[in-house]
Amino acid sequence: MIKTENNKAWFLVLPVFALVAFSAIIPLMTVVNYSVQDVFDAHTRYFVGTEWFTKMLNDPALQSALLKQFGFSFTILLIEVPLGIGIALLMPKRGWAASLCLVLVSLPLLIPLNVVGTIWQIFTRGDIGLMGWSLREMGVSYNISRSAADAWGTIILMDVWHWTPLIALLCYSGLRAIPEAYYQAARIDRASRWAVFRHIQLPKLTNVLIIGVLLRFMDSFMIYAEPFVLTGGGPGSSTTFLSQWLTTMAVGQFDLGPAAAFSLIYFLIILAVSWVFYTAIMNSQKEK
Repeated sequence: MIKTENNKAWFLVLPVFALVAFSAIIPLMTVVNYSVQDVFDAHTRYFVGTEWFTKMLNDPALQSALLKQFGFSFTILLIEVPLGIGIALLMPKRGWAASLCLVLVSLPLLIPLNVVGTIWQIFTRGDIGLMGWSLREMGVSYNISRSAADAWGTIILMDVWHWTPLIALLCYSGLRAIPEAYYQAARIDRASRWAVFRHIQLPKLTNVLIIGVLLRFMDSFMIYAEPFVLTGGGPGSSTTFLSQWLTTMAVGQFDLGPAAAFSLIYFLIILAVSWVFYTAIMNSQKEK
C-alpha cells in the first residue's frame, strides 16, 4: 500500500505567515519606500534615488558610531561567553541547590531594559550609589558623566551583569543534555578535568554557543535603552550607539529619508555579520 503525504497541516501555518507579512514585511517595504524619497510632509515628497544611502555611508558621525558599536559588541562577547561557560560549569547538576542557582542566575534577565539602566544609574552615583560611593571612599576618581572611559566601563559591566546569565543558562542546558556514559568513559580513562572539558563538554556545547553568540551579537548591536538611561549617550557622544543615533534622526529630527536609509544599512550590517559568524563556526566544526 502506497502512503501519500498529507500536507494539509501547512494550512495551520498560514495565519503565522499572514501575521509576519503584516507586522514585518509591510513595514519593511514602507522603510524602503522612505529611503529613496525626500519627505517634507504627509503629502509632499520627492524621489532622490540612492542619495540618502550615499550620504549615510559617508557620514563621519555614522562611521564613528559604527566603530563604537562593533567594539562594544565584540568586547562583551569576549567577556560574556567564557564567563557564561564558567558559571554553567560551576552550577550544581541536581537537587535543591541546582533549582536555587537557576532562579538566582535568571533574575537579571527578568528586569526590563529601562529599569536596568535606572538601577545602574543609581548604583554608580557618588552620593547614594553603592559602587560610586565605595570608589569615592577609596580615592578612585569615577564619574560616568565626565569620563568617557568610566562610562564605557560601566556600560560593559552593566551588560555583562544583565546578559551573562543567558549564556550561562544556555550552556547549563547543553551540559545537562550530555549523556552520563561520556563521563563514565572519561573516568575509566582517568581523563583530567581539562580533558573532559576540551573533548567532551565543549564540543557538545557548540550548538548552544552558536545560538548564544548570535543572540548576544544581534542584541548588543541593537542596544539602546540601558546606555540611554544610564549615560544619555554621553559624555559628549562617546556612548552614543547606532540605535540612539537612528532614534535621534528619525524621531528627534524627523529626517525620515536618511533615517530609513540608515535603518536598512543597519539591518544589512547585522544580517551580514551574523551570517559570517554562523558560517565561520559551522565551517570550523566541519573541519573537525
